[in-house]
Amino acid sequence: MIRLIAPSVTVCLALAGCAGSYAAPEPARPAPAMCDAAAVQSYVGQKASGETGGAILAGSKARALRWGPPNSAWTMDYREDRVNVRYDAGMTITAITCG
Repeated sequence: MIRLIAPSVTVCLALAGCAGSYAAPEPARPAPAMCDAAAVQSYVGQKASGETGGAILAGSKARALRWGPPNSAWTMDYREDRVNVRYDAGMTITAITCG
């Protein structure tokens, strides 16, 4: 009976060694979007609105837009694919940055 078990263990170990040697290719990842705040500085001084925000998002080529109301605190996390738009109490855009 030992003779029957030994060959099957050897075959299993040999096959297990082959199984780990193949690595599937990783899927291609899209290039990260980079925010370009310089391209949308012309919106500083304009009224903050959904339309203006959409234009800033498209013009900056960012993936996300973050509004900054007056007197608000922001997290300091940096995202190169996000455009930040600060505005004052009169809904006038005061600054556009990336991050």
